[in-house]
Amino acid sequence: MNLLSAHNIEHSFDYELFSNINLDLEQKQSIAIVGKSGSGKSTLLHIFSTLLDLKAGDVFLFDKNIKELNAKELSRIKRDDLGFIFQAHYLFKGFSAFENLEVASILSQEPIEQEILEKLDIAKVIKQKVTELSGGQQQRVSIARVLTKKPRIIFADEPTGNLDKATALEVMNLLLEYVEQNDAGMILVTHDEELAQMCQFLYRLEGKKLHKVK
Repeated sequence: MNLLSAHNIEHSFDYELFSNINLDLEQKQSIAIVGKSGSGKSTLLHIFSTLLDLKAGDVFLFDKNIKELNAKELSRIKRDDLGFIFQAHYLFKGFSAFENLEVASILSQEPIEQEILEKLDIAKVIKQKVTELSGGQQQRVSIARVLTKKPRIIFADEPTGNLDKATALEVMNLLLEYVEQNDAGMILVTHDEELAQMCQFLYRLEGKKLHKVK
């Protein structure tokens, strides 16, 4: 099943950023997008994930053209089916790590899995306030929050930027394992070529075009 299908995507500011972008994401697939800073990787990811308005072209999520969805329908898809991981963690500062996960659990009606906490090495700090955690721990809590809601697509923009190399590899393996076990998909934007190579498919955004590398 196609989770995401993008056709002839274009975007510009005072200049053309990219054009004629086409991409398909199916269940159990992971796609990495690499490219130089300023090439438009994050902008493209935000268009795919509906965080940025589509200017030209078409994006289908779960076989539905997002142009034909009303605000309520699009909001439901964002809430229930899409997971967003950014380098900035966007946690609720006044809450504990557990309370941050609890919000996702309540909204999605999915349980908080101890296995995820163990694999991300946050089980021992889960009761602590977010402000008491290191940057790396906060990032792992944000990743746990996304996985708790059981999204069908994960959009990850430099998700391991605040993590050391060993932890970054562990987190990447966990995300790929989630994709495989839950019939989900992931689109990853990263500067880390080693992490990018771990995905099934690799694309490079260069010269305003998306080029398939593998």
